[in-house]
Amino acid sequence: MHVIERCRQRPWPAYLLMAWGLSCLLVGCATPPTQNGSRYPESQDGPPRERPSQRASEPVPRPEPLSRYGNHSPYTVNGQTYYVRSSSQGYRDSGVASWYGRKFHGHKTSSGEIYDMFQFSAAHRELPLPSYVEVTNLDNGRSVVVRVNDRGPFHGNRLIDLSYAAAEKLDMLVTGTARVEVRAIGVLAAEQTTGKVWLQVGAYQDRQTADDIKRRLRAGKLGPVTITRVRRGRQVLWRVRIGPYVDEADIRQAGAQVERLGLGSSTRVGAAG
Repeated sequence: MHVIERCRQRPWPAYLLMAWGLSCLLVGCATPPTQNGSRYPESQDGPPRERPSQRASEPVPRPEPLSRYGNHSPYTVNGQTYYVRSSSQGYRDSGVASWYGRKFHGHKTSSGEIYDMFQFSAAHRELPLPSYVEVTNLDNGRSVVVRVNDRGPFHGNRLIDLSYAAAEKLDMLVTGTARVEVRAIGVLAAEQTTGKVWLQVGAYQDRQTADDIKRRLRAGKLGPVTITRVRRGRQVLWRVRIGPYVDEADIRQAGAQVERLGLGSSTRVGAAG
């Protein structure tokens, strides 16, 4: 999967320990890597044996400082040198996605955060940590927003490693991999602007309805699209929004496109709306 793996039972030679220590400084790994760059053999990984009672929501992109760990550039894994981008702005690429599960659950990511397979997160070789991206499964049209907080994958032709929750959302658990498009959600500039505006398309009682609306918006070239779980008294709603927008012309154009898609009039809301 990605950068780190537990120590074997046998002692490590001093020169390997020194090399491991240097690689940890470069990519923020927590434990020595194996020869193939994986923390655990893939055959030992898999879905959870138990699930939490309440499912997590997709992350809402927001400005964050760069992680203290995992952003050193360049860094080297398995003899290959990688360069971390200075910004995620404008990033868009297509390739193969894989996912990692219970064998990594509870262990440190390259950013120093603890990996939670039930959260919507991902590992990427070059995007700054953290970053937000929208991943679309090109085989079925499903998409998900994830927060990139880890490094990898470092083998094969894979572009991104997804958490179990994200892979489940994209319906790729059984196949293990999927052809995807990865598009960065650049929130920094808009979030630092006082005039930021989102367009709320609607709030729905059923999560599947919200997901269907999101797919229609994406098909209509609108986004980023975020789905947020909110509670109104005893009622749980799934709120669908697009944005943020700063320019008035962009706001009006997006609102008109929402209406052309047959989704009615959207509502302008601010960051705290």
